[in-house]
Amino acid sequence: MPLSSLSRILLVVTLALTSWGSLAAQQSAEFWSKSNEANNHVIDHGVWDTLLASYVVETSDSAVRQFRYRDMDPGAGKMLQGYLKSMAAIDPRGFSRQEQLAYWLNVYNALSVQQILPHVAANTGTVSLPATLWSEKAIKIAGQKLSLNDIEHGILRPVWQDHRIHFGLNCASMDCPNMDSRAYTAATVRDQLKTAGTRFVNDDRGVRYAAGQLTVSRLFEDYREDFASDPKTLMKVFAHYARDMKALYLLGYQGEIHYFRDSRLNTP
Repeated sequence: MPLSSLSRILLVVTLALTSWGSLAAQQSAEFWSKSNEANNHVIDHGVWDTLLASYVVETSDSAVRQFRYRDMDPGAGKMLQGYLKSMAAIDPRGFSRQEQLAYWLNVYNALSVQQILPHVAANTGTVSLPATLWSEKAIKIAGQKLSLNDIEHGILRPVWQDHRIHFGLNCASMDCPNMDSRAYTAATVRDQLKTAGTRFVNDDRGVRYAAGQLTVSRLFEDYREDFASDPKTLMKVFAHYARDMKALYLLGYQGEIHYFRDSRLNTP
């Protein structure tokens, strides 16, 4: 059936927006891909580390870490605001690539907490976060106004191209990896992300194999291209993090992969 004039217009607009979005992401990555490997200075994330130590708690079985959003007092809120203000005053492009990775992961997670807090404070029951929370321009760094989406999709994913990044970001829901109870540093970030991946894959919230069926977090569906090009390779990624018998089951699995979502806020 021939396209109507309106359909043609919508198709052209859609293609144009897609091309523009790809170009914008590419330009953003080019802007943020600069680094100075000769700079051995360390960015201080001590304030964020203190907040994490105070407000990240584990369930009794130590499988799940949650953030106590509702327990943050005004003093802690000011600490968080001050930390993000100090981070916004830094141009991370002048630091080493490893220092930048720790910086962006910490900034993303701290900013996500700041963005979530008002919605938790205004609701004593089940919290439903607005989709716009992730696209709101909430911080200005190196002259660029950035949202959480900008940091994840315009900086972290295209510049580092490392699936382990997804193990370190606070997506705020129960179907995502745990928030680390320590701030990331250049010296520890790689080990922290590996540990986070291991914990997530070996927990049923990440990868569950039962009764011959494989059910995994929607994280691996939403960002499928970051983890593997095909299901067989994805099994190898799972097995890389899985322990003992679970790894063997995953490597031999040839059935359908089922995905699940749990959008509950990651808070006690």
